[in-house]
Order: sequence, then C-alpha cells, then structure tokens
Amino acid sequence: MIKLSNVTKVFNRSKANEVKAITDLNLTIADQDYLVVVGSNGSGKSTLLNLIAGSILPGNGEIYIDNNRVTRLPDYQRSRWIARVFQNPLSGTAPDLSILDNFRLAALRKKPKSLIIGTNALFKEQVKEKIALLNMGLEHKLEQPMGTLSGGQRQALTLLMSIMDDCKILLLDEPTAALDPRSAGLVMQTADDLIKQFELTAILITHNLKDAHTHGNRLIQMVEGGIAQDFSAESKLNLTQNDLFSWFS
Repeated sequence: MIKLSNVTKVFNRSKANEVKAITDLNLTIADQDYLVVVGSNGSGKSTLLNLIAGSILPGNGEIYIDNNRVTRLPDYQRSRWIARVFQNPLSGTAPDLSILDNFRLAALRKKPKSLIIGTNALFKEQVKEKIALLNMGLEHKLEQPMGTLSGGQRQALTLLMSIMDDCKILLLDEPTAALDPRSAGLVMQTADDLIKQFELTAILITHNLKDAHTHGNRLIQMVEGGIAQDFSAESKLNLTQNDLFSWFS
C-alpha cells in the first residue's frame, strides 16, 4: 500500500517564482491497484510521482509504503519497492552496454555491487526467455548495445528490466510520450501484462486520454496540486473518452 497524508510541496518558497505544486494532498493506493493520473500541465502529476519515488521530498506531510514511513528517504533507499520507467527512452538504461549487461545490472539493483557483472549461461537463458515474450527478435541480439535500439524497443526492454529484482511498485512516467503509435501500443500492452502477471501496484502518468480510458482500474484527475476527481474501477467503466476530453475543454 502507498499512502500520502497531508502532503505539500512548494518550490522556491517565498520567492517571486514560488510554485505550489502539491497542496495538502491525501491519497491511498491499495496493493495491486493500477492507478492512472491525468491533468493539465502544472497540475502536479509529475510532482506526485517524484514524491512517491523519492526524487523530491515533501515540505509537509507523510508518505508510507507498506506501512513503512519513507517521507525522508531518497529514491535510492526506496528502490527495494519501486521501479520506474521514464518518458525518455534514453533514460533508465546504459546505452554503451549490451542488452544482456543492462539486464544484469537491473537484476543487481538491490544487491551489493562488485566488479564482476556475472552474466552466466543460466542468467542468459532467463533473459532470452523474458525478451522472447516481446516478439521483437531481440532475444537473438543480447550482445547488441542498448543505445543502438529504437525508442520503442528500449522502453519495452526497460519494462522487462523493471521486474528483474522483484519490485512491488511500478511507476510509469508518460512512457509512450516519445514513441510512435505502434511502439506505444506495444509498450502499454507489455506494461499491462507485467502488472497483471507479477501482481504489481502501478501508477501511470499520461496525457494520452485514450490510454487513460483503456488502462488501469482507477483514475484520478489532478488540478492545481490536488485531486479533483477520483474514479474507482466500477465508476471508471462508466466513463467515455468524451467525458475525459471535457475535463480539458
């Protein structure tokens, strides 16, 4: 479970460019919820995700993960629970390393590091089996540098890497914003499959209202740093895409 209690985040406090990004926000996300967050630019979506990830810390309020108070823990100390896929396909991977080495680094994310990466034959077969699920043929190109792949290929592989170390929470930060429609569809389908298969708690930030309507079992709309609307799985089913479009008209 993720819980934010009376969380506030103000940037540049008491300065001319002060921004109240999140104001006295309360939010509880149950285990295995797949929450979709929409809102206009500046509504607080990315700040919310960064607060949960630990990339930024709140000015006031408390944040809990699995009943552990993590309010002041930075992102690297929350990695035992959280994996994140960023908007930019170039983020979250090592472009000069091979696909296989990237997967090995992902598998070691929560373990003590050494000078030996340790990509043995067993691990290589495990990675090949996972990558084969994408039907991209990349399981035969494990030695190819990650930086030579397309954006869609990298995002799909990043999703697979996110579950290499048994994370419990998957944060999807506009993962398809930089992709063509076909690649975007593949990435979202891959995300749905992984979230269901590994029983993850997931949060998707998106500007794509079709994705917001299609994916997830809960939907919230953010406005000016707060939650304006909150739809459960049942009430979300009664929404149409036109309903979502009307929020931004």
